[in-house]
Amino acid sequence: MLFLLQVTDDKISLLSLLQKGGWIMYPLYLLLVIAIFVFIERLLAIKKVGTIDPKFMLIVKDNILSGNIEAAKSMAKSVDSPVAKMIEKGIIRIGKPIDAIEKSMENVGKLQMYSMERNLNILSLVAGIAPMFGFLGTIIGMVQLFYGIASTGEYTLNTIAGGIYTKMITSATGLIIGLIAYVGHNYISTQIDKVANKMETASADFLDILQDSTHS
Repeated sequence: MLFLLQVTDDKISLLSLLQKGGWIMYPLYLLLVIAIFVFIERLLAIKKVGTIDPKFMLIVKDNILSGNIEAAKSMAKSVDSPVAKMIEKGIIRIGKPIDAIEKSMENVGKLQMYSMERNLNILSLVAGIAPMFGFLGTIIGMVQLFYGIASTGEYTLNTIAGGIYTKMITSATGLIIGLIAYVGHNYISTQIDKVANKMETASADFLDILQDSTHS
């Protein structure tokens, strides 16, 4: 869609307007590309590992209670999910004290959380520095504008207004990119929290299963 901005009698397209931002726009474009790439990559990765069969824990429970530990281990190993990897570790530790099993599962859970959060700090970094780059571009542009006015002595209202609005482009662009990265970071964090809740629930269920198998 073509956005148009009315300036006196001329119409300036968004593309033309962005081009007036100067060289500082190129680092901002790079930050936008990085933010979008990291967001999509992390979203797809978390969606993939966060999806697990609702009957997974029921099957694991049936196998453990029936004494078929190897079947439970094989099933957990075949599923590419933080929940399954954590449960697999617990199954391997069956026969050891409950506290030791729980600790081993917690360690695996922490590693899986670290894996899901990989590169997430890049979105946070973009959210912080994109507005700063934008403000820097505006400041540089304003210095150039007023230096030019001082040098030439031309300081008509049209000259000043036209110069100022073009220099504000970098600030607006930086703020928009920062906002996009900030929203993306929070959305990915929410998806990770959902997976973490599944892991906590599965861990509690698994420990209950072990308790049941001990008393049976």
